Amino acid sequence: MRTLSNETARRIAVTKQRLAGNRPPASSEGIMDVVESLGYLQFDPIRVVDQSHRLVLWSRLGPYDPTDLDHLLWEERRLFEDWAQTSSIVPTDTYPIFSALKRSFATGNTPWAKRIRGWTEVNVEFRNYILDRLGNGPLFSKDFVDKAVEDWQSTGWTAGRNVAMMLNILRAQGHIMIAGRQGGKKRWALTEHHLPAWVSRKKLSDREVFHHVAETSLQALGVASPNQVKRHYIRGCCPNIEAVLAELEEADRVTRVGINEDGHRWRGSWYIHTSDLPLLEKLVDSDEWNPRTTLLSPFDNLICDRSRAERLFNFRFRFEVYVPQSKRSYGCYVMPILKGDRLIGRIDPVMDREQRKLKINAVYAEPTADASKETGQAVSAAIESLAIFLGAEKVVYTRHVPAAWQHAFRAIA
Repeated sequence: MRTLSNETARRIAVTKQRLAGNRPPASSEGIMDVVESLGYLQFDPIRVVDQSHRLVLWSRLGPYDPTDLDHLLWEERRLFEDWAQTSSIVPTDTYPIFSALKRSFATGNTPWAKRIRGWTEVNVEFRNYILDRLGNGPLFSKDFVDKAVEDWQSTGWTAGRNVAMMLNILRAQGHIMIAGRQGGKKRWALTEHHLPAWVSRKKLSDREVFHHVAETSLQALGVASPNQVKRHYIRGCCPNIEAVLAELEEADRVTRVGINEDGHRWRGSWYIHTSDLPLLEKLVDSDEWNPRTTLLSPFDNLICDRSRAERLFNFRFRFEVYVPQSKRSYGCYVMPILKGDRLIGRIDPVMDREQRKLKINAVYAEPTADASKETGQAVSAAIESLAIFLGAEKVVYTRHVPAAWQHAFRAIA
């Protein structure tokens, strides 16, 4: 069995995430290249800085035109929105995978599945009304009249939101898709109308789906444990991930490896996709390692699995938007700093769109971070690049900046 150092494991993870090596072009083709490599972009509407899926692309492409992403989604339809890790943007040619998963939506005898089926059956005329309206073209949820015979019961925010609930059920069943967005509002269309003709309608078996999902997940992660493979890409899709990986290993699609850190072997099984073994050989040679410095969205694919990030990078990260200000450790919308194969710190930014200013409330360095002038300049350059992407005319540092890096930043306001 091949044994990797922790450093090599980090390097292949970062490289497979398209955060090292030559940048893809900041174009539509570059966007497709990144999304196909990652498998998905998590959709999140929070705009303290910018929407997460846009930031994930910026971290890999540098400043690009977000209208290229919109064009790929709504005009060319090479991308579409569906449920992967969470609400996500995924390549349209993977639709057969998502279509197969929709077959099992609300089936079985769980209380939740029975509840969905029962509510839909009671409101079958309401369901048919929505489908009939969409037969005439795409519509927003506000365009539908709530004709539910029985309200959706919930202790949460979905209580009584009958139109939204029925639309989400129809989407989960594969009948409708998101065909556009306007000011955050979804525009819905029948799948048969919106899905491009070139997309395969092949019905995949569960085994084909499980294999595809596991391989896509592992290729995006670089090296991973079974649970990490299971949690990534389409979360929880493979109920018995160990059996799936065993089948793939027997077919020579994945390879088992060990990871050593300071002379101690990590516990458990670790895998790499067999197609990535040549890359692994290159990354052992430092001359082939081409690192970059950038900032990461709080939901970036590299760190969305918090326990994996802590294990691989020795970096504890938590999202604090919903934490009371007095109890936050770092800030509202903190972005980790990636330098090479290390997470060396984090920034607390806010984009003031009215004043066209990117405000950096604080810059924090990890205790083990390099305190050199070059590192400070690399972090400063990443912040300046983010400002360009956001359309900020000025970067303002308002509070805390590490003393060792301070000379590399503009004056604190």
